[in-house]
Amino acid sequence: MAASAEKKQYLTFALGEELFALESSLVLEVLEVPAITRIPRVPDHLLGVINLRGNAASIVDLRRKFGMSPTQCTRDTCVIVVERDFEGERQPVGLLADSVREVLEISPDSVLDPPDMGLSVDARYLCGVARQGDDFVLLLDADRLLCLAELAARDNAQ
Repeated sequence: MAASAEKKQYLTFALGEELFALESSLVLEVLEVPAITRIPRVPDHLLGVINLRGNAASIVDLRRKFGMSPTQCTRDTCVIVVERDFEGERQPVGLLADSVREVLEISPDSVLDPPDMGLSVDARYLCGVARQGDDFVLLLDADRLLCLAELAARDNAQ
């Protein structure tokens, strides 16, 4: 079996009724929602920063980023911490999610191209759609979703 055909593991999480996933190799940890320090004059989807063991980690409300209603924190709400490369420097970024579900193994042959319409999310943020039982999991493209220009961009709704 070719290396490119090997299954990948994905951390699945919910935003409303939608199920999303990120490659688990990108995820550093999952946290309860800590105190968030607001930062003025940033896009609405950037909630602020948290103290992550002495480092500042930006917090992104994915619901707002995707044009959904803002996240309402419950006991299931969590922060998925990933590390991204911003201009040659590794920085932690926290993604606010309604709940974390499970880690799934998904084979590349079960991943479909995202449809051009009918999605709750802009297809440019997706690298594919995978079937999970009777449901579909939207596979997020972290490179596109979490690039510096995208994080700093004003929300489309403005």
